[in-house]
Amino acid sequence: MTITSYNPADPDDLVVSVEEPGAEAVRSAVLRARAAQRGWLGAGAGARSAALGRIADAVDAHAGELAALIVREVGKPLAEARGEVARTAAIWRYYAQAPYAAGGEVHETAGGPGLLLTRRRPYGVAGLIAPWNFPLAIPSWKAAPALAVGNTVVLKPAPEATACALRLAELAVSAGLREDVFTVLPGGAEEGAALVEAADVVSFTGSTGVGRAVVRAATERGTPVQAELGGLNAALVLPDADIALAAEHIAAAVAGYAGQKCTATSRIIAVGAAYGPLKEALVKALAAVDDSVCGPVINAGARERLVGAVVSAVEAGATLLHGGAVPERPGWYVEPTLLTDVPAEHPLAREEFFGPIAVLHAAADLDEAIELANDTPHSLATSVHTRGLDAALAAADRLDAGMIRVNAPSSGVDFHLPFGGTKGASHGDREQGRAALDFYTVGRTVSVLPGGSL
Repeated sequence: MTITSYNPADPDDLVVSVEEPGAEAVRSAVLRARAAQRGWLGAGAGARSAALGRIADAVDAHAGELAALIVREVGKPLAEARGEVARTAAIWRYYAQAPYAAGGEVHETAGGPGLLLTRRRPYGVAGLIAPWNFPLAIPSWKAAPALAVGNTVVLKPAPEATACALRLAELAVSAGLREDVFTVLPGGAEEGAALVEAADVVSFTGSTGVGRAVVRAATERGTPVQAELGGLNAALVLPDADIALAAEHIAAAVAGYAGQKCTATSRIIAVGAAYGPLKEALVKALAAVDDSVCGPVINAGARERLVGAVVSAVEAGATLLHGGAVPERPGWYVEPTLLTDVPAEHPLAREEFFGPIAVLHAAADLDEAIELANDTPHSLATSVHTRGLDAALAAADRLDAGMIRVNAPSSGVDFHLPFGGTKGASHGDREQGRAALDFYTVGRTVSVLPGGSL
């Protein structure tokens, strides 16, 4: 079998084609990574810190090339691609300091001489499965903390992001990492399953169905696993909000990178008198979105699924307020789309569609808006738009979401803070920040007592 990756804006442009290595190649790569792990850990904090810093420098040095590759391979608008490259370098630079962080604590004994301490130690080989929508940043925010604390890494990228992952691995090797310390293996379901079966700790980001299978397989082996899955994210707009600004923020969160972010907004809840003005402002804001913000969806199948969902929703009684059509030009483009009156049982009201589509709802008051926002099987990020501190605090306290952003788009992430959702959106420990360092290590308690009488 062959892995192929095509340009979403120009479907005739083949970006890369590689042979699938197969499950045995994955198992062999994990064995080599496990053999290399002792030396990587034993080199010490200084060596690991310097290596991660050099990767950050290499990303910076090739920023233009990497941004162009992201645009070509996954269709990300250029400004977002440049932002992702800058963030990728910042992630590696942030975790370059982690090897020097305290790896435990010293405690007093309950009685008598001796030393009690806790230590956090790496598991061995981290098996990482990454999606295509952030083809450099997500592999980096998985790999960098795993490497920082002394694990070696085997990464399986999504097929649609193969070229980006391979280039990141080349830069890591050029920065001085041995290939067995940071290995990238392209592949599909077979390779992913083999990696989950062989690795010592597993981190996954992708679809809900595949993620649940990964969690089951890892759990059955007793392997620590974290998984970031789908998210159905809401934006709440209160009557006292700056409606025009809220509409701009929400339009960016709906249509930015064609809605292909796990933090994108797909449900908009207007509270009370905000409904009419917000509806008008949203239509205006979405009409102003162009290719420099939106771009194509990842492939033809994604476009067909999105357009089909809009058609079926309208047939079921929904009102199309904006968009819904396919532009007549090459590439897998879909117009940013806003609907209202979508039946509660329709999939658009309950499922993540990963595209530039949002549904507008009305709520009588903040209580009903929070109830609507929480009525979802998975929630990662929720935004709240209001000038009122009381409303903002109430929403922050009562919203069932992993990240709550007040007067900002839902689609923002701070890489130095914990990242994850609620209910079906996440499994296991959080990613990013110091939380990632804890996930990729296991705690040990050590007692050191005198060897003879005093």
